Amino acid sequence: GIDLDAAGRVSGNGFYYLLGDIARLHEAVLAYARDFMIDKGFTYVIPPFMIHGNVVQGVMSFPEMDAMMYKIEGEDLYLIGTSEHSMIGRFIDQTIDGAKLPLTLTSYSPCFRKEKGAHGIEERGVYRIHQFEKQEMIVVCKPEDSMKWYDNLWHNSVELFRSLEIPVRQLECCSGDLADLKVKSCDIEAWSPRQQKYFEVCSCSNLGDAQARRLRIRYKDENGKTQLAHTLNNTCVAPPRMLIAFLENHLQADGSVTIPAVLQPYMGGKSVLIPKDKK
Repeated sequence: GIDLDAAGRVSGNGFYYLLGDIARLHEAVLAYARDFMIDKGFTYVIPPFMIHGNVVQGVMSFPEMDAMMYKIEGEDLYLIGTSEHSMIGRFIDQTIDGAKLPLTLTSYSPCFRKEKGAHGIEERGVYRIHQFEKQEMIVVCKPEDSMKWYDNLWHNSVELFRSLEIPVRQLECCSGDLADLKVKSCDIEAWSPRQQKYFEVCSCSNLGDAQARRLRIRYKDENGKTQLAHTLNNTCVAPPRMLIAFLENHLQADGSVTIPAVLQPYMGGKSVLIPKDKK
């Protein structure tokens, strides 16, 4: 198995610390995902990590807000659960020139979540935690283009994970499993050799005009008519959860962990991580 002294520890207060090579791997994966999305033509953004209440109410339903968001006491501010929230909120009350659509953005942020109702042995440890980091994809586009962008976004995730030599599959969500504002959604699931099953590492959603309607995000079409835009989002990578898939799929019998070629430049040229007791 993975040496916890190399991988990280859960402190007494329930927060997770990443150490040594695994901490470096965490940052390498985020940097690789950033450059992967920039190469796809997306603009890199570091957004605000707090948002006002009117943005929260525009990007999600109340049950989602109650289950996820941490409110800052005494202020009209919430810690973001995902950078999608602050990125979409950026366009509140804007009328965008239709010629500038689509807007394709990729954002880095820490994420803070209550995770109410998250229970079960397989959601302990680093799988579901209150604080983590994420690289996200966001698109604001015309209605006629949103389904094409939906397919593009989830294909990006599949390509990214497979470039890291992690087996993945796409799983379409049924209508009864969709959150209130979603038109269509799917999960990208990675193979877990330990559990001998797939588990979720990315979630891709087409929100249609739901967020745009609440936040009044519009654009001028070629006839000068004002229309509601469509918004989409997708996880690029979200360590440390994706590190579970990475470590399990690259773990060798001797306890070492191989580093795929695309990630080696972000790891100082290392091609393998070797446990301390093996050095």
